[in-house]
Amino acid sequence: MEHFVSGRLDAVYVVHSQFKSAISAPPASLQVLPVTPPESRTGQRDFLLFPSAEAILGELLPLYVRNAVYRALVETAAAEQGARRTAMKNATDNASEMLTVLRRNFNRARQAQITQEIAEIVGGAAALE
Repeated sequence: MEHFVSGRLDAVYVVHSQFKSAISAPPASLQVLPVTPPESRTGQRDFLLFPSAEAILGELLPLYVRNAVYRALVETAAAEQGARRTAMKNATDNASEMLTVLRRNFNRARQAQITQEIAEIVGGAAALE
């Protein structure tokens, strides 16, 4: 804010991850400074300020900037947690699928070995006769 007030910066933007859902967190850019007042429906700005605009802005502007940065940090943290949750769910699903395939291959190999041993026993018994 000091750099903006001194004129070294023309604008201040916060770039963050906008949390929409656990699988969607697109990048977003939020202009923090300069603050643009909302337009009224008629296109005219009509405000009555007490004690004065400078006094109100002097108190509210730092709070607004801090809140905007805090909101960006919270949304980014939420987006990160959503991405972690999704990654862990995908890893768990992939591991379960891998275990199923490995278990099936193990059982097939075991069944083939048992079948071969039975065939050898029957073949040995037939040779003795």
